[in-house]
Amino acid sequence: MNNKPTKATISFDNGAAPIELPVLSGSLGNDVIDIRALGKHDIFTYDPGFMSTAACNSSITFIDGENGLLYYRGYPIEELAEHCDYLEVAYLLMHGELPNATEKQEFIATISGSSMLHDQLNNIFRGFRRDAHPMAVMVGVVGSLSAFYFDSMDIREAKHRELSAHRLLAKVPTIAAWSYKYNLGQPFMYPQNHLNYAENFMHMMFATPCEKYEPNPILAKAFDRILILHADHEQNASTSTVRLVGSSGANPFACISAGIASLWGPAHGGANEATLNMLEEIGDISRIGEYLKRAKDKTDNFRLMGFGHRVYRNMDPRAAIMRKTCHEVLNELGLNDDPMFKLAMELEKIALEDEYFVSRKLYPNVDFYSGIVMRAMGIPNSMFTAIFALARTAGWIAQWSEMHSDPEAKIGRPRQLYTGAARRTVMPVSKR
Repeated sequence: MNNKPTKATISFDNGAAPIELPVLSGSLGNDVIDIRALGKHDIFTYDPGFMSTAACNSSITFIDGENGLLYYRGYPIEELAEHCDYLEVAYLLMHGELPNATEKQEFIATISGSSMLHDQLNNIFRGFRRDAHPMAVMVGVVGSLSAFYFDSMDIREAKHRELSAHRLLAKVPTIAAWSYKYNLGQPFMYPQNHLNYAENFMHMMFATPCEKYEPNPILAKAFDRILILHADHEQNASTSTVRLVGSSGANPFACISAGIASLWGPAHGGANEATLNMLEEIGDISRIGEYLKRAKDKTDNFRLMGFGHRVYRNMDPRAAIMRKTCHEVLNELGLNDDPMFKLAMELEKIALEDEYFVSRKLYPNVDFYSGIVMRAMGIPNSMFTAIFALARTAGWIAQWSEMHSDPEAKIGRPRQLYTGAARRTVMPVSKR
């Protein structure tokens, strides 16, 4: 028997008539109270950070933080990471179903065929300082795509949205890799269509014109998993940014550029970089006890990065996958005895056994392991968030496209609780 409520009633202690509101149920997760009618009564809700407010309905990603579940279009992340590659997952997020063999090959050909950048975009890169952060370059260059690919920006047309989506998915890896190359002062490496998505990015990152580069298949597989695990994560800050910017009718390149800017915030996309910085600060296994003591001290501003998660109250489901991948990479590169990685593994072991962290469910999260993997692969800390943006592009595109297909979508216009001065009278400057 279904005992779920179908309506909720708001009553007032001043004698005003109560207001009935419908309760909506999704296919999974919590019910929501539909508060749209409150505006007709000049009543609004107050929810800083939108912690209890659903701003949209979506069929793309589902998270159950209490039970450690992450589904893309109903598929558990563990199965997707084991059996699919990133472009299959991107297709799933965008189209709602995994591709069959023919659809997969056509999709790969479409993305590979769009991976080059307009030659004049070289001039955009050269407008930045050589020491500019890769994320600053990505924000600028992705936004500038709208000045080069304006033939497909009628967001009312599904075909235009799809073409823009394909271009973004294809070109963001090139932009990310070139941001790194520009930082180093090395020549840009052009995409190679015979390589898969992960291999192609590694080629553009690490190859030089001096010698042939062959991507290591184990490292390429590990990188592909990083992309899959970060492809989407429900209505987080950057995804909400993409939707909010997109709700105004802004072009898709501007929307994704805004998402990259939001992701750049250290509270959002910088966790794996912060984890590596923390490990460097600890420096040696002998100092772990000292830093764990500091992490437990509420008066100390030191925080153990890479442990716990705002959404997951149990183990981050992506962390177990990344932990296995982490050990595969360290074994392949012979880095198990590297002091930094030994420090990381010892910290993981102690934190998983320490009652303080276990009782608070501060388990290692995906950022803890992905940061270690990327460092082992030779990717510098400054590129960690750029790669996060590359991975999340598939989810942003899917969310943006879904919003424009939703007949209930409206331009975003959050309300506020005004706490400023009441009406005042302007005095002449001589009397102030």
